[in-house]
Amino acid sequence: MEISGFISAVIIGIVIGILGRLVVPGRQRIGIIWTILVGVVAALVGTFIAAAFDVADTKGIDWIELAIQVVLAGVGVAALDRSRSTRR
Repeated sequence: MEISGFISAVIIGIVIGILGRLVVPGRQRIGIIWTILVGVVAALVGTFIAAAFDVADTKGIDWIELAIQVVLAGVGVAALDRSRSTRR
């Protein structure tokens, strides 16, 4: 992976992670690094799922792919928050 691809993945991960945090109600007790990591993973997995259902390449903005990524990020943020809150 080239450096530009890595930077793009991090930027997309930040956006997807923040959107994922916004769809989860309440306060999440995870840091920004975890949010970015969840966002990057959700973006990658969401892209794979969208490609599997053949909705990844459309004209304009891929709204279905974006929705899949945000839902996955929300699930990831909620799961990570829940797992961290049960340890305390």
